[in-house]
Amino acid sequence: MKKDLNLKTRALFLDFILKEWLLFASAIGLIVTSIYSHHIPSFSVEEFEVIFILAVLFITVKGLERSGLILRLSQLLEQGKLVSLKLVVATFLLSMLITNDIALIVIVPLTLLLNTNRKDILVILEALAANSGSALTPLGNPQNLFIYWFYGIRPETFILSIATFSVAFLILLILISLFIRTTNNKVSNLKTTKIKYTAFVYGALLLILILTVLHIIPVLIGVLVIVYTAVFDRRSLKIDYTLLLTFICFFGLAENMKILFSFNIEHSEHIFIFSALASQIIGNVPTTLLFAKFTAQWKALLWGSNVGGFGSLVGSFANLIAYKLYITHKSANNIASFTIKFMVLGYVAFLIGIGLYFSMGRI
Repeated sequence: MKKDLNLKTRALFLDFILKEWLLFASAIGLIVTSIYSHHIPSFSVEEFEVIFILAVLFITVKGLERSGLILRLSQLLEQGKLVSLKLVVATFLLSMLITNDIALIVIVPLTLLLNTNRKDILVILEALAANSGSALTPLGNPQNLFIYWFYGIRPETFILSIATFSVAFLILLILISLFIRTTNNKVSNLKTTKIKYTAFVYGALLLILILTVLHIIPVLIGVLVIVYTAVFDRRSLKIDYTLLLTFICFFGLAENMKILFSFNIEHSEHIFIFSALASQIIGNVPTTLLFAKFTAQWKALLWGSNVGGFGSLVGSFANLIAYKLYITHKSANNIASFTIKFMVLGYVAFLIGIGLYFSMGRI
């Protein structure tokens, strides 16, 4: 019995390490570089503000998710004709406000309940829509929020600088979706979700958070989210704290790397290419945190990190979410074929993104 318990404990620990490898890698990198450089990293007020805003954003979205509002809206979108188009557009729009990860966590499971023979393509298109839609706003994904806050960019400047990327992919995905014909538009075994009163509360808190991000109201107003949740809805406090710790480790690691290498990359094309390629290996969030310390070319970094979200499974955490939700679902079939399609279409989007940057992104 004791032996079985030890084996189970080891298995859980190994699973945790494999799941949170990025946190362990960043922590080890921080420790090693700190020892080697004889430097203890310091953290700026802006960096702590980014962590705080991310935390309250995660809590607010969790609250909206638990209220049933997001799920109910998704269910309504799945009814009627042009289901594939509505699913893709809904993913694109949701990712702009509730992040690409949460949008996929909501939409993909519903898609897998559809009676259709095109679930694999739909999931892949949703992953592409989540990455391209989230690129348009500071709230869309963690790297956007960091770039927006770290460089002190005005909201309209931020949106206009990446609008070409998002709008081009929206048009492309709409056209592709119109050609996808599903055999049955019915949703099976899906009960209508009731919306709790907390949806209105968290909706108001999300509006407050958006005003905070837009620098209209002070950052500390976000404490209202924590206070409300701690008193009335503690389950919504169960967010991805390891991601927040990973951010802190990468802030320190990036500062150490800056001291060790002591150089800047100021050519925008180099920043774009380097960040897009690095994202294929370590993900676009860590890439953004690292390269921000080396350059003032925020627009190239914004494009590079978002284009880098396409391609490999680790390019964006959203890719992993969509992929895992599909392959672990009971209706999944021919996983090898799905993996090939996911990678091929992802890298096609990656190449299109590169083409968009060099044709219109530098304007």
